[in-house]
Amino acid sequence: MRLRHIEVFHAVYTSGSITNAAKLLNVSQPSVSKVLAHAEQQLGFALFDRLKGKIVPTQEAERLITHVTDAYDNISELRRISENLRASDSGLIRIAMVPAFGIELVPTAIASYLEDHPGTRFELETLHLHQIARALKQSRVDIGVVFDPPMTPGIEIDHLVTAECVVVAHKTADFGIKKRLTLKDVDGMPFINLDARSPLGSMLASRVDASNIEFRTVAMVETYQMAKALVAQNTGVSIIDEITARSTGHEDVVARKLQPPLEFKVALMHVESEPLSILTQRFVVHLKSTAAAFLAPEING
Repeated sequence: MRLRHIEVFHAVYTSGSITNAAKLLNVSQPSVSKVLAHAEQQLGFALFDRLKGKIVPTQEAERLITHVTDAYDNISELRRISENLRASDSGLIRIAMVPAFGIELVPTAIASYLEDHPGTRFELETLHLHQIARALKQSRVDIGVVFDPPMTPGIEIDHLVTAECVVVAHKTADFGIKKRLTLKDVDGMPFINLDARSPLGSMLASRVDASNIEFRTVAMVETYQMAKALVAQNTGVSIIDEITARSTGHEDVVARKLQPPLEFKVALMHVESEPLSILTQRFVVHLKSTAAAFLAPEING
């Protein structure tokens, strides 16, 4: 079967009619009928029976469809890869990130990168971790920037930088001259807790469980920005990632690192079977250096 035969047969079989297949392929009905007839002539057997105005797959078609579907999926994947390569040649980098990186870190990296590479274009999405993995597998984005991702089949994970969790509090909170705080230092205060389903929320929950401390939780949040926003309103204290803590906004919030440190990795995700383009690799190097510089200054106290 020729490539066009495979496309038409798959479209007719999955859509259930020549009319639907024509709409799916954006061609005329006579064109679909002609290609289908030519495929049947080459194969030497019918693929569909015409019964009372409807088409019904023959036994031969039923046996063939599994192999045709595999071939069709491979063709679709080839097209996606080709489109990605074309996008790379045109200077397009598609990035998905968890919300914390969209506040300041990634925008800062993009702004400084564009100063030296003004022809580059970016497409940006803010998603949750599982959504980023799906977007990568669907070839919708080139790279994902996340916190401590779990091992995922088909996804390669590269370490960008190591950061820490920090206690964030309203500027009126009095922690004395301590540069680092223990969990006991915030025990008894109103606490904005992180959803334990998130990577950092899970890390924090494990640390708290091991310490035998029960925080007086006044709010449970899904995003670290929300925790910081509540702290800015003097609702309580929280423990969040230092990327969010260092990002602009909510100037009434101060941050101090934990003792002992609670570290996490900022990681880059991409599809294992699709090497990054030279353009994207160049930006990743820039993003890594930007992240290191972003975390270099002593955090405010």
